Amino acid sequence: MTNAPPLVIAVDGPAASGKGTIAKALARHYGLPHMDTGKLYRACGLAVRLAGHDPYDAEAAARAAKSIDQRLLDDPDLMSSLNSDYASIVSSHPAVRAALLETQQAFARQPGGAVLDGRDIGTVIAPDAAAKLFVTAAPEVRAARRHAELAGRGSDQTLADVMADIAARDARDSGRSAAPLVRAPDAALLDTSNLDIAAAVAAAIDLVEKSRAQRGR
Repeated sequence: MTNAPPLVIAVDGPAASGKGTIAKALARHYGLPHMDTGKLYRACGLAVRLAGHDPYDAEAAARAAKSIDQRLLDDPDLMSSLNSDYASIVSSHPAVRAALLETQQAFARQPGGAVLDGRDIGTVIAPDAAAKLFVTAAPEVRAARRHAELAGRGSDQTLADVMADIAARDARDSGRSAAPLVRAPDAALLDTSNLDIAAAVAAAIDLVEKSRAQRGR
């Protein structure tokens, strides 16, 4: 009797598409560890901010990425709108992505498998993943979700400002030279624009099962 192959699930997509919520739900469903890779870049962005550096300074960002303070992953400012901008900018530097590559790939190589969500999981971090999802939603839907999330944290940022931030992040994420946001050729598309959380998670599980069946895993 042979051991079952590891189940690695790659969940990619743009900001506020629902990929993080779906990835966490998949991890619970399959009993797998989960990594929100975006938090690594947010921690790098926060480190750059706290040091007073410009996020466009590639060398400063790379230094921060090579020595991430794990305490920053729990910092209340990690998920702020300002820090989201810093994270998006520092993540465009090839040296930053290279510095964080091994951390993410080591997580994906765990014996039983893992669920990772981000923007280059299925294309760069775990190209051989047993299942790949590309989660998306209409820009106005994503902006409304992020606006509600920020308002819940006490932010007074307007919906128009959030919409502009979403558009700017999409442009940076898709246009960067290093590991741009792109749907892997073998990733199943999941549009959550008209789905509530329960329906989106159910659809994701169905897509994962179909992928596993096709790949014999």
